[in-house]
Amino acid sequence: MSHQNQFLNLRNFNLYDFNQEHNSLDNFTLCEYIWIDGTGKGLRSKTRVYTSKITKLEELDWWTYDGSSCGQASTGDSEIWIKPVYMCPDPFRKGVRAYLVMTETYLADKVTPARGNFRYIVSKIMDEAKEEDPWFGIEQEYFLFSRTGTTHAWPLGWPEGGFPFPQGRYYCSVGDFNCFGRALTEAHLRCCLAAGLKIAGLNAEVAPGQWEFQVGITKGIECGDMMWMARYILLRLGEEMGAHVDFQPKPIKGAWNGSGAHTNYSTKSTRSDGGLNFIINNHLPKLKEKHLEHITLYGEGNKARLTGSYETSSIHKFNYGEGSRAVSVRIPVYTTAQGKGYYEDRRPASNIDPYLVSGIIVDTTCLDSKYCDEILAAFKKFAREQPQDDTPDH
Repeated sequence: MSHQNQFLNLRNFNLYDFNQEHNSLDNFTLCEYIWIDGTGKGLRSKTRVYTSKITKLEELDWWTYDGSSCGQASTGDSEIWIKPVYMCPDPFRKGVRAYLVMTETYLADKVTPARGNFRYIVSKIMDEAKEEDPWFGIEQEYFLFSRTGTTHAWPLGWPEGGFPFPQGRYYCSVGDFNCFGRALTEAHLRCCLAAGLKIAGLNAEVAPGQWEFQVGITKGIECGDMMWMARYILLRLGEEMGAHVDFQPKPIKGAWNGSGAHTNYSTKSTRSDGGLNFIINNHLPKLKEKHLEHITLYGEGNKARLTGSYETSSIHKFNYGEGSRAVSVRIPVYTTAQGKGYYEDRRPASNIDPYLVSGIIVDTTCLDSKYCDEILAAFKKFAREQPQDDTPDH
C-alpha cells in the first residue's frame, strides 16, 4: 500500500462496541493497567475485569506481571507489582464501564521501585513544591512511519527509500501533497478528549510526516501522568491504523527537523506581578548552573538534535532569548508583554520521560536542587543496566 493511501483502509477502532441488549454489563468494570517497561520508553498493558462497579482510583487493586519479559526482572524472580496511580475513561471500549489506569512499578517487596519507575521520586518533589503550584504544557513531537514487518519503516508520505521536497511547505499544512497522517492525529485528539486528558491542540510539524500534540495546562505530577497516557492512546491508534509512531529525537539524519518535547513551565512566582524579572534573575541562573544535569535527563540521542540548527540550541551551552527558537529557553512575547507568565525549555527531546523532566525542572527552580543527586544517581544506574532496545533503526 502506498504511503499516500496508507489510511484509506482504516480499521475501525470502535469495532468493539458491546451489545448491551444481550449482555448485562452493569456490574463489570474493564481496567487496562498500563506501565513503563525496562527501557524507560516503552509502554505495556494488560486488561483486568472487575466484577464490581469501579468509580475511583482507591478501589483498584495492586496487580502483578512478568517482569522478565519487560526487561525488569530475571526469570527466577520475575514478579513485578503495579500500583494504580492515575485513571481516566477508556476511549476504546464503548458500552461498558472501562478505564485506562497508569501505574507505578515495584519489586516483590512492594517498596523498591522497578527499572523505569522515576515517578516515585518526582511525586516527592511535586509534594514539596506544591506552594509554588508548578504548571506545565508539553509539546510532544513525533514522526509517523509506514511499517514493513517488524524491522523496516519509512516516514509516512516519503517516497519509498527516498526523500521528499525540502522542508518549508509542511508546517501546519493542508493538502495531499503536504500533509500525511491527519486521520490518525484527529482520532488521537478525540480519544484524548474522551479520556478527559488536558490535550490543548495539535498541528503538522516542519518535516513531512511529523506531527505535534500539546498536553497542558497540567499541574504537578499530572504532567507526567497525562503525557504518558496520551502517548499510550497514540500508540494504540497507530496499532489500529497500521502506522508506527516514532518518538526518536532525530529519526532521519540530514536536513530535517528533529523531534522535541518543548516544556512550557510556570510557577506561582513567575505568574505573579514581577514574574518576568523573577524568571530572568532567579530561574534562569539556576537552570544554567544545572545545564549538564538537565541534559542528562532530557532524552536519549538528543545530541543529534541539539546542534544549533533546525530551530535548536547547541547541546554544549545554555542560553535564552525573547521569542527566539535557537535557544535553550525561549521567553514568549506574551510573557514579555505581560511582565509575567511562563517560559519554554526547548532542550527536552521527544523521547523524554515527562516525569523526569518535570521533576528536575521543579527541583532546580523551586527546591534549589535538593533531589538532583538522587535523581541523577537513579537515572545513571538505570542507564548502566539498560536492556537492549530493538526498535527499528531508520
